[in-house]
Amino acid sequence: MTRRPPDWIAPLLTRLGTARAEDFTRLTTPAEGGRESAVLVLLGEQPGVGPDVLVLQRAATLRNHAGQPAFPGGAADPEDADVRATALREANEEVDLDPSSVTVLAELPKLWIPVSDFVVTPVLAWWHDPHPVHSREPAEVAHVARLPVSELVDPANRMLVRHPSGWIGPAFSARGMLVWGFTAGVLATLLEMGGWARPWSRERVIELPPTGATPAPSAGTDEIDETALR
Repeated sequence: MTRRPPDWIAPLLTRLGTARAEDFTRLTTPAEGGRESAVLVLLGEQPGVGPDVLVLQRAATLRNHAGQPAFPGGAADPEDADVRATALREANEEVDLDPSSVTVLAELPKLWIPVSDFVVTPVLAWWHDPHPVHSREPAEVAHVARLPVSELVDPANRMLVRHPSGWIGPAFSARGMLVWGFTAGVLATLLEMGGWARPWSRERVIELPPTGATPAPSAGTDEIDETALR
């Protein structure tokens, strides 16, 4: 078991030391208000595959956020000690992640999603002791995948996606998943900061498939809406 993160993560951690919310989004995070929440950006590594990141896909039958890709995460509970605790608890509840298998490395800047009024803190972590994960509630989480960084940075797998609302943002195609919205926006920035990104064409724009469309937001949901980050 190696708790010390590998050398390939070092450039990202160095860059995150000076990161600001403006590096991730054009939206200004309010000084007060917003629903506190967190997501877990879990980096791992597999023999023969290399670095990867854990992503889930929400069930297509959900009333809110149907079919959306996401990092594990959600709204803070009163019992959570901090945003790190929120991210780890949510990951355990959603994909059965063992919190003891994870080494938290950094907290990213707080990001505001106005459509649902979430203030989201992405928590970056190293999966020092990876183990099988799965959906604990198939009616909510349809699929869990470890997406290789090598596939995410492949120019053939990168594009822009247009939401029915007119919103356009970065997207990735990997392991049968179309990753877009908040998740893709954070990933795109982290890949640049880590020095892993490769040049890709911004002229490739696709329409968001119907199963990825975002319903009207509900202030009562614990799930983070994927639109309106970038």
